[in-house]
Amino acid sequence: MTTPIDISEQAGVRYLHFGSSWVQGAMRIARPWNLELEYTREMMASLLLRDDARWPRRVLLIGLGAASLTKFLYRYRPQAHLTIVEIEPAVVAAARHFFKLPEDDKRIHMVIGDGAEYILGTNKKFDLILVDGFNEHAHPGQLNTSPFYQACRSRLTDQGIMAVNLLGLCKGVLGGFAHIHSAFDERALMLPSCESGNTIAFACDGEPVSISLNDLKEAALALKAETGLNLLPTLTRFAQAGTCANNTLIL
Repeated sequence: MTTPIDISEQAGVRYLHFGSSWVQGAMRIARPWNLELEYTREMMASLLLRDDARWPRRVLLIGLGAASLTKFLYRYRPQAHLTIVEIEPAVVAAARHFFKLPEDDKRIHMVIGDGAEYILGTNKKFDLILVDGFNEHAHPGQLNTSPFYQACRSRLTDQGIMAVNLLGLCKGVLGGFAHIHSAFDERALMLPSCESGNTIAFACDGEPVSISLNDLKEAALALKAETGLNLLPTLTRFAQAGTCANNTLIL
């Protein structure tokens, strides 16, 4: 990527841009561990889908951005080892300099490279895969293809969950979800689009997800007490996604 990395600040929030006004990440300077953007909060609804306090232990993040997801998991899931694949070294440098990305080689493994190539070439397994990679034109490239999602499925553990940011400005949101839906044998759901245009999809492999809405609410309240992250609005959006028959989320 030859487009310059730009940083802006407004009303106490620092933003990451790839040579345009389009926001690629954000951090509230007074609360650097919080998830400032709505879509990042929705991606963390993954944490409600497995009933295990030790989950996830191995996380793959494709696309670093302002390191919001990385920092949240680093702080609030201290048992998790985080592998981040970021294609642009300048993004890593910006995340460390402007967005307080921790430098901890024991828990954070930073890979400079192409996310699609990495997932196709690795033999490692992950409990959670978070896909949030775009170029300066808000295009995901090979990260929004059937072979990529099939490879992601093959790299999930029996407790594995994948969450993907399908950006609304990309023409392939519905097509991208169709790839996910097919790759995971229909074990996938897509939330309604955020106001920003980001659309979050979830998919899982291995052990089925079957959680009552009441249990999801209890888990969301516990997570809020622990981290300050309020996912109660997201529970309503899960119901709107049409996967909560008989008040139970099935995936």
